[in-house]
Amino acid sequence: MNAAGQTRMNAAGQNRIDAAGQNRIFETGESLARYAATWLCNLAATNAGRFSVCLAGGSTPKQLYRHFADPPLAERFPWSRIHWFWGDERFVPHDHPDSNYGMAFEAFLSRVPVPPANIHAIPTEGVTPEQSAAAYETTLKRFYGSGTMTSERPLFDVTLLGIGDDGHTASLFPGQPALQETRKWAMAVVGVKATPRVTLTYPALDSSQHVAFLATGAAKRKVVARAQRGDRALPAAKVCPVGCLHWFIDRTAAPEGAK
Repeated sequence: MNAAGQTRMNAAGQNRIDAAGQNRIFETGESLARYAATWLCNLAATNAGRFSVCLAGGSTPKQLYRHFADPPLAERFPWSRIHWFWGDERFVPHDHPDSNYGMAFEAFLSRVPVPPANIHAIPTEGVTPEQSAAAYETTLKRFYGSGTMTSERPLFDVTLLGIGDDGHTASLFPGQPALQETRKWAMAVVGVKATPRVTLTYPALDSSQHVAFLATGAAKRKVVARAQRGDRALPAAKVCPVGCLHWFIDRTAAPEGAK
């Protein structure tokens, strides 16, 4: 991997966007969604081999996902080569309105010719959250082909992430043990929210060629500014991929003075 194409920790231990990463501001959430969908499609289409994507939940990604299934973009996606994973999941059935899998399935997976074997959902029924996390880690390791990740061969080609008002990303919440995890690839998150969750940890999320944060709305302006400054109190600010870090935000979420 070319050193110029990497996102690294700076001297203060903060993630930063280098010349290869994009920090783009869009006038609307819709223009953001269109751009991000095309960007991801182009990456997949120009990659000759197997391509892995880690999906996020939330309203902004949902808008993006719908574009995946719309022509002409849907006709350009190499569906047979793309594998779909999730960065986190609420512990509800997949047909529940709060399911991240269910949202993605409704938005695009049910509308495109993706092989069922290429959809790697986090299991949420017939298991405990802890069992689910362990099973998903096994799924990830089997896909990767090893129990040890290396920076030269990222687990994911693209990871999409959101950022909460409290700075959480995936289901990595402030002050929780999962933030300190360095060995497990997935963990159960119980007692933080009303519904238990399963989340990927930093080792798995950071093993990405491209990480793109998506944020829209004025409510995200302050937390986006803090994360981009590298505020280590925010879980989102601790994401440091082996590849490139991107921020795709709309005008209302852009920090004051950003262009």
